[in-house]
Amino acid sequence: MATNEERSRWVVHGERLIYDNEWIRLGLVDVEIPDGERFEHHAVHLGRAAMTVLVDDEHRVLMMWRHRFLFDRWGWELPGGLVEVGEDPKDTAVREVEEETGYRPKEIEHLITFQPMVGMVDSEHLVFLGRGAELVGEPVGEVEADRLEWIPMKEIPDMIARGDVWNSGVLIGLLYARERLNGSRG
Repeated sequence: MATNEERSRWVVHGERLIYDNEWIRLGLVDVEIPDGERFEHHAVHLGRAAMTVLVDDEHRVLMMWRHRFLFDRWGWELPGGLVEVGEDPKDTAVREVEEETGYRPKEIEHLITFQPMVGMVDSEHLVFLGRGAELVGEPVGEVEADRLEWIPMKEIPDMIARGDVWNSGVLIGLLYARERLNGSRG
């Protein structure tokens, strides 16, 4: 007898590429739903991204105040970026912190991996927790943020409630790191 999972599983018969570049791949997937209906469903494939919740010895997190043109909205974000082909996501996380902020984490560990928009978008996000920070220089490359600030972790819930933190990766990373750090303090 089939399990609930087997009875509700969609069958993929193939995918047709519609558009492809270094940032995004768009396809039409030939799917069959459990009742036998078959149709094409859009699928967006984005590169993997890595970001870091960098916390100092005073239990503050390094955040960047950024404008996002697509929404014409400002918000606090974590340093991060796309994982290059063949690159270890942990190395991406460290590289992005240094490039975007000028700091290098003293320790770094994987915190959580998630997909922010299941159903149509494949965009794996890996969040790392960095502990301790060493200032190694100025941020390099394109201007990523209007300002950088070390923000006390205890202020994070109020920032979220005000809408100052609204990016899914940042929300998940901060909340998960907060729980991990609070658990480690007993």
